[in-house]
Amino acid sequence: MAHHKSAKKRIRQDEKKRLHNRYYKKSTRTALKKVREMEDKAEAEKQLPALFSMIDRLAKRNLFHPNKAANLKSGLALHVKNLG
Repeated sequence: MAHHKSAKKRIRQDEKKRLHNRYYKKSTRTALKKVREMEDKAEAEKQLPALFSMIDRLAKRNLFHPNKAANLKSGLALHVKNLG
């Protein structure tokens, strides 16, 4: 267990950040799933910019690797383009 005051503070901060990051990652994964399950092209296209923004934010904060973010975005764009 931590003995220094600064180490104890770091543990508290890390836990707070972990919960914060977990919330945003889960929200993004849920939004991804919703768009992938959509049948309506117009509705999916409306959701896409917000989802791209969420993915970019996670990549900027190093929660997603930049290449993973790019692959997700291109795959989603392709999926929406091919909708009925």
